[in-house]
Amino acid sequence: MPSPSAVQHSTSGTRIGDAERPLGRLGLGCWAFGGEQWGGQAEADSHAALDAAIAGGITHLDTARAYGNGASERVLRPFLDRHRDRVFLATKGNAWNADPAELRHELEASLHDLGVDHVDLYYLHWPKSDADMKPLLAAIEDARSGGLVRAIGVSNFSVEQMRDVSSVARVDAHQLGYSLLWRPAEEEVIPYCLEHGIAVVSYSSLAQGILTGKFGPDVPAFPAGDQRPDVALFDPDAWPHIHDAVSQMKRLADAEGQPLVNLAVQWVASRPGVASVLVGARNARQAQQNAVTLARPVSADTLEALTRISDEACRHLPHQPNIFGFNP
Repeated sequence: MPSPSAVQHSTSGTRIGDAERPLGRLGLGCWAFGGEQWGGQAEADSHAALDAAIAGGITHLDTARAYGNGASERVLRPFLDRHRDRVFLATKGNAWNADPAELRHELEASLHDLGVDHVDLYYLHWPKSDADMKPLLAAIEDARSGGLVRAIGVSNFSVEQMRDVSSVARVDAHQLGYSLLWRPAEEEVIPYCLEHGIAVVSYSSLAQGILTGKFGPDVPAFPAGDQRPDVALFDPDAWPHIHDAVSQMKRLADAEGQPLVNLAVQWVASRPGVASVLVGARNARQAQQNAVTLARPVSADTLEALTRISDEACRHLPHQPNIFGFNP
């Protein structure tokens, strides 16, 4: 049986598993670089975002094989050729066919497209509810033994699923949807991670862009191919409550003299168990804005006020384990 997970926190980030570099408190989510599901993406903008992120001190990069069928990983390759020694690199594999040999092939394809000999953190992306995940996690543990993977993560797993795979793999990190507008993980998953020394990494930390404050009172319209119309946060019945909550949060941000994005990121970073906050960026300007979100502290009173607003908004959201309503 694998030894228990352990996380070591420091001012430079959190050390997990056998990774040589710390998991930074702020990470760049590279899902949009795949060019699908978010209405397309210019590769030049992706490269500019990466350059701006590293210049701003963001060294944790998060991608996945599923982002554009490897396209996001291939976008990262020229950047990693120049900066690999500075980057904590995470990618993810799929559980679609529950075949350990296929997952190993997928990992090797990711390493090839990224142009690296190992990744710092490798996640199993989405669990299959009707299949045993233990053989897949065992395959990742074997890859760790072979030096291809330094830390092991799961993403979107339930407590039961994490407990089940713990007999064959040491899980070091769990990536899950978490923001001021989405908090189901607080009920069971985050407490389990805290109890077992598993670092929590948040995705959709800005609630699919809602916490930038850019959307109006009407449910937003998105271009063809964008996944967001199917996301629970844009449910027409919930949207008036979401918009009202964001309006209140913007007033708090104005009183703090900071953008709402800063407050949203700092709120997630302040929550128990959260080791790293992922925020996406589609261009250099967004990456530059993200890089300074943790630079100025937010008062404890403001964090408490944000929580109260969040409590009320979250009462009106659909009850489901993830924002996508996805249960493969």
